[in-house]
Amino acid sequence: MASKKYMLTLGLISLLASSAYSQRTDADYDWRDSSKIPTKLLPQQSEFRNNQYPYPAKPRSQWELGIGGGTSFILGDVSSNPIRNRNDADQATFGSNIGIGGTISLRKAISHTFSLRGGYAGAFSQGEPTSVQRRQGLVNYKNWMHSGTFDVIASLNPVSHYRGNPKSNIYVLAGVNAIASKTFIRANGGTQFGPSNPYATFYGQGAPTSTETGTLTTFGGNEVNGRKGWVLVPGFSGGAGIAWKLSNRFNFGLEQKFTFTGYDYLDGANRGKSTDIYSMTTGRLNFNLGSSARRVQPLWWLNPNNFIYNELNSPQHMKIPPPILPDADGDGVTDQFDMEPNTPQGAPVDVRGVAKDTDGDGVPDYKDKELLTPQKCFPVDADGVGTCPEPACCTELRNRIDSGMIGGTACNVGNLPSIQFRSGSAVLNNNAKQMLATAASQIKSNPTCRIKVVGYGASDKRAQQLSWDRVNAVIRYLAESQGVSEDRFIFQFGGMGDGNTVDLIGTTEEGPSSVPAPHPNLKK
Repeated sequence: MASKKYMLTLGLISLLASSAYSQRTDADYDWRDSSKIPTKLLPQQSEFRNNQYPYPAKPRSQWELGIGGGTSFILGDVSSNPIRNRNDADQATFGSNIGIGGTISLRKAISHTFSLRGGYAGAFSQGEPTSVQRRQGLVNYKNWMHSGTFDVIASLNPVSHYRGNPKSNIYVLAGVNAIASKTFIRANGGTQFGPSNPYATFYGQGAPTSTETGTLTTFGGNEVNGRKGWVLVPGFSGGAGIAWKLSNRFNFGLEQKFTFTGYDYLDGANRGKSTDIYSMTTGRLNFNLGSSARRVQPLWWLNPNNFIYNELNSPQHMKIPPPILPDADGDGVTDQFDMEPNTPQGAPVDVRGVAKDTDGDGVPDYKDKELLTPQKCFPVDADGVGTCPEPACCTELRNRIDSGMIGGTACNVGNLPSIQFRSGSAVLNNNAKQMLATAASQIKSNPTCRIKVVGYGASDKRAQQLSWDRVNAVIRYLAESQGVSEDRFIFQFGGMGDGNTVDLIGTTEEGPSSVPAPHPNLKK
């Protein structure tokens, strides 16, 4: 039976389709390329690029030219099965029942799922009744068909959340047809033959019948009562197909299409059971038309989710607001990481937001009046001053400085910050610059004070040079960016202490505001 062939064809299509969903490609067009956008959609694309509209414009896409050929059958009253029981004595006199058909078409996408296709199809079909059908009065026939077709095609697999562009296109179709059909019949031993036409008086006189023996006449195009036998009938078609992408220009496909005519004389017989149906199975070679510089591939070869997933993976278009991280005490360490969220303004802190205690005496630097108390002088008082007595000479000198007898008015600049550098770097980060800007205001408000800028790192030549670079970076920033006179600084480097820290200390002492680099060849 003919139905077995169609079941086999559909089964093959299903088998090939089952592997198509696993194929993937990530190729896509660049959404920023406006040369592929139609002129009338450029305003939408411009609004999209400026984040004024959420949807990009649909690009121009190429047309698809298709050429196909294959087998053709008529499903009707007379058998069209090409494989017949060879014991049927009448079959051998007629030959093969295989028909042929061809088509040419032009297809255009209207979305990633739907497309429209118009074209032409032509077919030659033939059939030969079985012995049982001959005894029922059915005769051999040949049919010529020309058809203009218009199909709506729905692609089933462009959209996917788990791969890029498809390498196969699985689709179903429905359409309308304008069909010109002409059928020839012949009866065994008869002399009259001609077009099968329900309006011809040929059928009114009774269709020719066959017997089990005799010689079949040849086919011809004789008029029967003045009619040539061409009839125009409408058709409605449905089908399915699959195409495999060979390149960005070519693809090859298989398609099964059934055309329902509402006409029952395509096979030269009308038994009142059902109308005849054209069946065509074709292999198709398709070619994409249009410049690839101005058009993308037909949209059924592009996954519309590509843009979304590429943006999520590597944002280039999304407006991502800068994160707002609260820092209640303004120490440069955000509250979510700050282990001491109430540090006083300007107090030097470590990377955890805890106030620094350089000498480890339990008094934070911003309260400590003796920043480097030796451990032998522990414990210290509330001001961080150790138990070691101060030499008399130093006590007298301190009193004279505090009273303004030496160095003018006493220095009351207050606590100045410690600047933290990344390991191995002499570059001021934004947090350090902010702290220096605050310190500059304090320094300017106390013009009688000089500022010792103290760097640490005495372990080797590289550490000494890095200490010099960091002190120099602090002084240059305060002088050039904050307007503090350079002669107010005392340049000190290479001392014992935390090598990543530079301290600012108010004083009335004297000292050089610049010193030569100890190891210029190692400068940062």
